Amino acid sequence: MRILYVHQFFATRDSSLGLIRSYEFSRRWVEQGHEVTVVTSSSRLPEEFSARKFVDGEIDGIRVRSVRVPYSNYMGYGRRLWAFASFMIGATWLAVTAGKHDVVFATSTPLTVGVPGWTASALRNTPFVFEVRDLWPEAAIQMGAIRRYAPVGVLGKALERFLYRHAREIVALSPGMMAGIVDEGVPVGRVHMVPNSSDLDLFSPGDKDPEVVARHDLANKFVVGYVGAIGPSNDVGGNVPAAAQELLQRGRDDIVFLICGDGKLKPELEERVKDLPNVRLADRVPKAEVPRYTRTADALMVLFADQPILATNSPNKLFDGLATGRPMIVNSDGWTRQILEDNRAGAYFPARDGAALADLIVGLADDPGARAKMGANARSLAEHQFARDILAQQVLDVLERAVAGAEASGATAATDDEPEANPEP
Repeated sequence: MRILYVHQFFATRDSSLGLIRSYEFSRRWVEQGHEVTVVTSSSRLPEEFSARKFVDGEIDGIRVRSVRVPYSNYMGYGRRLWAFASFMIGATWLAVTAGKHDVVFATSTPLTVGVPGWTASALRNTPFVFEVRDLWPEAAIQMGAIRRYAPVGVLGKALERFLYRHAREIVALSPGMMAGIVDEGVPVGRVHMVPNSSDLDLFSPGDKDPEVVARHDLANKFVVGYVGAIGPSNDVGGNVPAAAQELLQRGRDDIVFLICGDGKLKPELEERVKDLPNVRLADRVPKAEVPRYTRTADALMVLFADQPILATNSPNKLFDGLATGRPMIVNSDGWTRQILEDNRAGAYFPARDGAALADLIVGLADDPGARAKMGANARSLAEHQFARDILAQQVLDVLERAVAGAEASGATAATDDEPEANPEP
């Protein structure tokens, strides 16, 4: 099967961006004999993909067509919208000139990636499958990035419904996202829940990393880790400093927080913890280096701002932590809490409740037996429910279902005899 895969933020393990789902799935599909062409931006790719406006290349057997569109988490909302629009235009050209494919698969966010995906699908008469990683534009509205009844909000909602209506199949990354899509009138039979997944070969239980321990003075400490973005949706600054202060007041200087990451609110976090000796800050690292930090933690946190829409998230850091075999701590009262509590693999505390977080951490620190059981349950959950191989196959099954459905309804099959266009317009 020939798959055209549109994802603005395609990244490999060498990237400091943790969103490697599209790379890991594509790599596995190529190993199975499928042809995968990824249309993406150059913002998370090696430097050679930024040499020109449009570049054709290959990464691990995956054909990669990139458009040069700068992007950073430090950008304001206006610049981000401009980056999304720029990619949408450039990616549409790359998608429609990529040659014939059997299926077009576009994955958000942002929502605008659906435009090049649907356009290539319509022009090539191939089925279109859309993956929803966040419920846009609702997530942006609740976070205050856009106003619901402003032009951007209205257009975003219209685009969301358009893409849902024209996708033959839809992949949602959580039960909450699936419910949100069905609420927009999509038949439940067209929506398939395939969450983020655990890389069992990259993340595994093990001893603490000696170099990380030495660099951050973690010897003989109970380490509570967080590895990920430090932005408005994560609200690390609204949760960690209060708990750190509470632990100091209780005399628990044996417990420290290790925060590894970067983002728009990291300078604010640095200011808030500068007088807290039990908080260590580390710079963002490539995905391949993340396991050194997750293994060094005795427990791992997944933090989000206290917004209802964020409880529908399918956070990569949760699945990385499960694979590492560490107890997980979440502050979203949604499906991630249910997963951890049902499987006794972690615990929940209410967002921005520093005392509750401190209580939870002290309980874990003082009960190594319970902690070990939670860690073992976490690894078992990763192996049996969320392994990358299992979920990559589930998405592939959805793509094959879309192709079979299109053939049954009389859609034109892809052919091999059409030459591919040069990537330069």
